[in-house]
Amino acid sequence: MNFAPRWRRMKTTDTPPSEAFLRAREKCCVSACFRFLRRGSGDHLWFLPNTPGETLPSALLIHHRRMLFPVFCGRRDIPIPRFMERFLRKIAIHAIQGSRDDTEILEAAILRLGYEKSDQFDYDLMSLDRPPAPASLRTGPASLILKRPAVTDIDELFPLQAAYEQEEVLPRGAEFNPASSRLSLQHILERNGILAAWLDGRIVGKINTNAESFTRLQIGGVYVHPGFRGQGIATRMTAALAGDIIAEGKQITLFVKKRNAAARAVYRRAGFEMNGDYRICYY
Repeated sequence: MNFAPRWRRMKTTDTPPSEAFLRAREKCCVSACFRFLRRGSGDHLWFLPNTPGETLPSALLIHHRRMLFPVFCGRRDIPIPRFMERFLRKIAIHAIQGSRDDTEILEAAILRLGYEKSDQFDYDLMSLDRPPAPASLRTGPASLILKRPAVTDIDELFPLQAAYEQEEVLPRGAEFNPASSRLSLQHILERNGILAAWLDGRIVGKINTNAESFTRLQIGGVYVHPGFRGQGIATRMTAALAGDIIAEGKQITLFVKKRNAAARAVYRRAGFEMNGDYRICYY
């Protein structure tokens, strides 16, 4: 008899094999791993069993706050969850994110349920598993100072955070929410690794981590004031934060928009290597 796997809600006994499944693919799905590790009572996780006799799943699907994270390993033969239509009648989905192949598979199912895509961002998925290139730690003006900002620096940092979100994060048609942006920055200052760049007593750039998986940290929020770009500040911030992370025994992942040639060049100079294609679709 042929085995026909069916999706099911993840059980407690599914947790160890699900973790092993994600660990083996961690480099390509840090955000999904982060959501798996930080899952709460309002989140949903679904498990697709593998062939009989194997304990690892063949795919996972994670839902968190109107966002879906598929981890399908690019397998086109994975059955689309039958529960999706019923689930989406109750909870509207705002976005899907993951590897491009996995996102495309779920996109097709979402579109058949009547969802209309409002925007799509395609990224290079990049990683760094060794100390950054030494030359990248020497870029930028001689008087540039990098240090962790304090919570009391939030007023000076906020214009950079707001500009970053409006330029790099918000999908087409979305309205910028200053209160939400400031709260996000406050959480970053309190919980995440963050560096700010000072030049002549003024904060001109910022960089932070935004997710942590089993062995990796994800870098994001990289922004330099437009008036100070082209001086190597972003490269040095990236290299400095990456060096600290590597020294702590972690490795690094990030995703950068394919159309952002300047940012992609920054990460290459710091030593990051291309690791795949990533996509976020908004509805």
